[in-house]
Amino acid sequence: MKPTGPTNIVVRKLIDDILEKGYKENIRFLINLAKQLKTPTRRKIEANLGKLQRLCKDGETIVIPGKLLSYGELNKKLTIACLSYSKTAREKAEKSGSKIISIEELIKQNPTGKNVRLIK
Repeated sequence: MKPTGPTNIVVRKLIDDILEKGYKENIRFLINLAKQLKTPTRRKIEANLGKLQRLCKDGETIVIPGKLLSYGELNKKLTIACLSYSKTAREKAEKSGSKIISIEELIKQNPTGKNVRLIK
């Protein structure tokens, strides 16, 4: 029987690490993030810069458990943690003063997820 969940070994390891830490320290943010990361590829969250411009406040830290895409403009300075991003999305985000980091980096910087918003 085939295992269910992501086939990407890196993402699978990330989910295991997040769940271990989340359950061990009882951190709801990490448990919810792991559940979002476990979703099938066809249901992964994809967020455009225009959506972030509408939904987020300046200076906010957000997590996208999927891919960041470049449609729209971003004029706010955000810290964006995501699994992946398009090349033009990174260029536009950096042009606006935003910073893109990996989900692993975010968890190292802020393990409790305090003041971090999970985009669904």
